[in-house]
Amino acid sequence: MSTPPLPELPDTPASPEVVDIERALTRITYLSTRARQHERLMALAGVPLDRAAVALLRQVADSEPLRPGELANRLGVEASHVTRTVQQLQKSGYVTRVPDPQDRRAQRIELTDAGRRAIARVRDAGARGMQLALADWTPEELRQLATLFHRMVDDFLAYAVEEEPEPLPTAPAGTA
Repeated sequence: MSTPPLPELPDTPASPEVVDIERALTRITYLSTRARQHERLMALAGVPLDRAAVALLRQVADSEPLRPGELANRLGVEASHVTRTVQQLQKSGYVTRVPDPQDRRAQRIELTDAGRRAIARVRDAGARGMQLALADWTPEELRQLATLFHRMVDDFLAYAVEEEPEPLPTAPAGTA
C-alpha cells in the first residue's frame, strides 16, 4: 500500500487547545497500545489473540463480511498482513470465508460463532476496565465524552476522505 502525499498544513499554528488534545490523544494511544496492556486485556477476556487479530475481528464485527482487500484498507495495512491474520483466525475457528454475492469468485471474511463470542469477551473486558478508570465520572460527563469522541472520529474520517489525493489526469494518446 503506497502512502499518499501529505496535505499542506495551514501556516497558522495550532491553538493551545488543539495542542493539548493532540498530547492527550498521544498519551491514550500509547497507553492503549502497549503490549502489556494487550496481554492483560486478553487474559481478562480469556482470548489468546495478538493485537492484529483483535483489530481484524473488531473490524469484521462492526461491518458486514468484507473482502480481504477492503479489510486491509480499513485497517491501514498491507493485504499480506490481512491474509496471514485471516489464515491464523480461520485455523483457530474465529472466522470463515464466504462467497461474495456480487462476485462468486471472490471471498469475504465473516465471523463464526466462536469469533462473535471472542470479540464480545474482548469488548466486555475492555469496557469493564474503562468503567473502573472512569468510575468517578458522572453519567453526564460520560455522555459528553462519548458524544465528543464520536464527533472527533467522524471529523477525522471526513477529513481523511476529503484529503485523499485526486487521481492525476492522463494525457490523451499521442500527446506528452
